[in-house]
Order: sequence, then structure tokens, then C-alpha cells
Amino acid sequence: MHQKWAWSFAALSGFVLVAAGAFGAHALTSTLSPRDLEVFHTAVRYQAWHTLAVMAVLAWHGQRALQGQMLAIKLWFAGMVLFSGSLYCLVLVGARPLGIVTPFGGLLLMAGWLVLAWSAWRQRPATA
Repeated sequence: MHQKWAWSFAALSGFVLVAAGAFGAHALTSTLSPRDLEVFHTAVRYQAWHTLAVMAVLAWHGQRALQGQMLAIKLWFAGMVLFSGSLYCLVLVGARPLGIVTPFGGLLLMAGWLVLAWSAWRQRPATA
């Protein structure tokens, strides 16, 4: 049951990304420049792929809990908030100073993948 927070966050992320994708496809096409629209869609894509990855790792964790799986998920969540969130803000509200955090979000997403690779390689059961 300690994964309840992670499943809840993944579900909320899924909701946000579907809403954002629809918003971008319907409401923003006539108001944003092609470049800003592409940035917005990049945020949606990264959030979508990482939301799916979180759900897959949670399912894997349910079958075989390994050290590092939950850390990878936490890194991905933080990375999605910083990467996709900063891109959403950059495009929607013109918060240009937030662009500085986008690379940190990307680094957190990459770190999550490295932690997951380490977890799979080491194959050490997680302790509750």
C-alpha cells in the first residue's frame, strides 16, 4: 500500500497530460507560434512517456520489488514537474526565467533511467 501515492500521482499526471494535449491541439494552435506549440507538445510527450514508465515500474515493483525502483519513480516525478512544468509555464504564461529549471528536470529524468538500470543490474530485493 506504500505505492498508493505513486499510483495517485501517475493517474493525476495522466489526467493532466491528456488535458494538456487536448488544450494544445485545440485551443493553442491559433494563439501560439509554431515554435511555442512544438515546445508545448514536447512537454506533453515527455510527461506521457514518463507517466507510462512510472506505471510500468510500479507494476514491475508489485511483482518483484527491487532497490532503486521507487527512487527512479521519485526522480521521474520531480523531473516531470521541473521539465514539463517549466515548459508549460514558459509557453503559457511567458515565464522565461523558469526556462533555467528545464535542464535540471531533464537531468532528473535521465537520472531516473540510470537508477532504474542500476536497479535491474543489481537485482537486490527492496526492503519494506
